[in-house]
Amino acid sequence: MRGFSQPLTASRIIHSEQFRHVYLDVPHSENPKPSWYGESVGHYEGDTLVIDTIGQNTRLPVDVYRTPHTEKLHVVERWKVVDDGKMMEARFTVDDPDAFNRPWTGMRRYRRAPLEIVETICAENNEHLFDYHIPIASKPDF
Repeated sequence: MRGFSQPLTASRIIHSEQFRHVYLDVPHSENPKPSWYGESVGHYEGDTLVIDTIGQNTRLPVDVYRTPHTEKLHVVERWKVVDDGKMMEARFTVDDPDAFNRPWTGMRRYRRAPLEIVETICAENNEHLFDYHIPIASKPDF
C-alpha cells in the first residue's frame, strides 16, 4: 500500500507473496460470489484505513489457529501506521452468526519490511535452507 496521505481508488495488501484488492469508497456488490479473500471495500477515517470484507468462502480459516467459519463471515479491519512509522497495526472485528456466539475482536502488529519484496521462481531458485539432501535438478524440466 502507498502512504495513507495519498487518495487511492484501489489498493493491494501484500503479505507473504500473496495479495488482495481493497476497493476504496465504493459499496459492496449486491451478491458477491464467495472467494478465497472475499470482497473488500474500504475508506479512510482520518489516518486509519477501514476495510469491510464479506463474501469469503470457507477454504481459509479465520485466524492462525485454523478456526473455521461459514460464508456469513463479516470482518471489519482498521489499519493504522504506529510507532513513528515503524509498525502497522491492524485491529479487527470478526462476526459470523453461524460460527460464533457473538462478534469478537483482535489486534496484530506488523514490522516494516527492511527490504522490498522480491519475486522468485521455485524451479530456478532452489536453495538448501536446511540440509535435507533433497536432489536439485541442474535445469528446469519444462
